[in-house]
Amino acid sequence: MRSEDVAVLDDPVGESLRGHHAALGRRIGRADTYVPGVATFSAVPTVPDATDWADLARLLGRNGFADMFSSQATPPPDWEPAFALDGRQMIWSGDHPAQPRAASADVIELTATDVPEMLDLAGRTQPGPFWPRTRELGTYLGIRTGGRLVAMAGERLRPPGWTEISAVCTAPEARGRGHAARLVSALMAGILARGERPFLHVAETNTAAIALYELLGLESRTRVTFRGFRTP
Repeated sequence: MRSEDVAVLDDPVGESLRGHHAALGRRIGRADTYVPGVATFSAVPTVPDATDWADLARLLGRNGFADMFSSQATPPPDWEPAFALDGRQMIWSGDHPAQPRAASADVIELTATDVPEMLDLAGRTQPGPFWPRTRELGTYLGIRTGGRLVAMAGERLRPPGWTEISAVCTAPEARGRGHAARLVSALMAGILARGERPFLHVAETNTAAIALYELLGLESRTRVTFRGFRTP
């Protein structure tokens, strides 16, 4: 794997907004953010100047929320810190066979009609940010039990050559049945089939998820800190 192929993962939000997700974003100058309802992720250049931060503030509005994801850029002092979470970025190692989607008949593709249930499941399990239009970022898969959505996972950021797997969650009453493994494997198979490579982000404290992802063929690339701020 060439270093330039992996380098785009240093700025996955910016690379996505300037490329595959441009139609789902807004831009002023060199500052980017997703449209409301899709995601709150924002991006500025790797070495931003005062104008870049001012442009992002204009995009988000007064006291707006800037989820800077894994960006290492530090906002001006008058931007209020909202949260910080240690995590890691994991990427496809290329030496583990992804399970074909057809091997799991209970895995279904979720559509716009499933959004209310997706929002409910995300609200109960807290897999990370999930909004009414997040499903538009890519393919989302789910598993139903008794007609009820009990597990899901989907595609989020899309830097060139890569697709991020996100929103991996299972209802408490349905855990321990391998749902997450089947969903992530199915997504990985689909991503690889279209010539891209899967990657994801996970909280450093979620050791069980990290162990699962390693079993499925993902390896740790780098440690990251997820950060959010409020504009002045």
